[in-house]
Amino acid sequence: MPIITEHRHLGVRHCCAALEVARATYYRTQRPVASRAPIRRSPSPRALQPAERAAVLDVLHAPRFVDLAPAVVHATLLDEGTYLCAERTMYRVLASVRGVRERRAQRQHPSYAKPELLATAPNQLWSWDITKLRGPVRGLWYALYVVLDVFSRCVVGWRLAECERGELAKELLRWCRASQGLPDDAGLTIHADRGRPMTGKPVSELLVALGITRSHSRPHVPNDNPYSEAQFKTLKYHATFPGRFGSLEDAQTYCRAFFQWYNTMHRHSGLGMHTPHDVHTGAAAARQAARADVLSAAYARRPERFVNRAPVPPTLPTEAWINKPSAALITSAGQ
Repeated sequence: MPIITEHRHLGVRHCCAALEVARATYYRTQRPVASRAPIRRSPSPRALQPAERAAVLDVLHAPRFVDLAPAVVHATLLDEGTYLCAERTMYRVLASVRGVRERRAQRQHPSYAKPELLATAPNQLWSWDITKLRGPVRGLWYALYVVLDVFSRCVVGWRLAECERGELAKELLRWCRASQGLPDDAGLTIHADRGRPMTGKPVSELLVALGITRSHSRPHVPNDNPYSEAQFKTLKYHATFPGRFGSLEDAQTYCRAFFQWYNTMHRHSGLGMHTPHDVHTGAAAARQAARADVLSAAYARRPERFVNRAPVPPTLPTEAWINKPSAALITSAGQ
């Protein structure tokens, strides 16, 4: 704090205002240190005596009351014809011994690790989820299962059913693996949320039998499964998506056409504006080279139209992840 010396023409108020210092601060610094010592007040005559405080703590820590809130303890003692102190006093006594906390015996939530998954090529990491499609009448929904390759965004398999069933998910995952021709040592990881079909016994036993690594999102963290969520948004926000489907067959016909379009015609911004099918099959590299040739020819014809540099097509992805892994994991995956 700057030293304030009162000027005979200005006064304390003007000096404090000029230095942006509160007058109370100035006056407090002028008092001797001894006068600023904390005031020691005598205990209130209404306060509990040490023996009374000990008795209250003994009651609160008794086996029959140790898991109960002070409000419950206070009411129970009144019903028994006993009054030790006020309910609020019980809280203050407990606070003095750091006992104000959740006193009930409760089961704690388990700690879930954040999934950190990396894919540098197709068929290394799949994500799957289930969404609901409206049926012809209120309250009728169809369950749409979709398995997505995280690196290429390609839908490698889907099924539509009238309800969620673990056996259906098991059949779908087995079919997807066979359709991609993956060997037993492919090193595939399948990520999903913690829904009942995802964590159920049929799917769990299948993945163990096929040597596939399981991964699950943390509870109530939708960002742990972003690729499936984004694909469902593309489905439901498409211009042709109906409000309701007339029947299960109607929904299957629509999904069949949509996923064909999504894989082979939808140009994805995260894939350098290539289709999921081209990235999944490796055809995107040739298309990327052809795009570069077209842009080079355009630059050669009219270079003045490109101010900063010669144009290049958007780059192809080299990696995709769920919750960006540590640098060590990325380096090991690239080796």
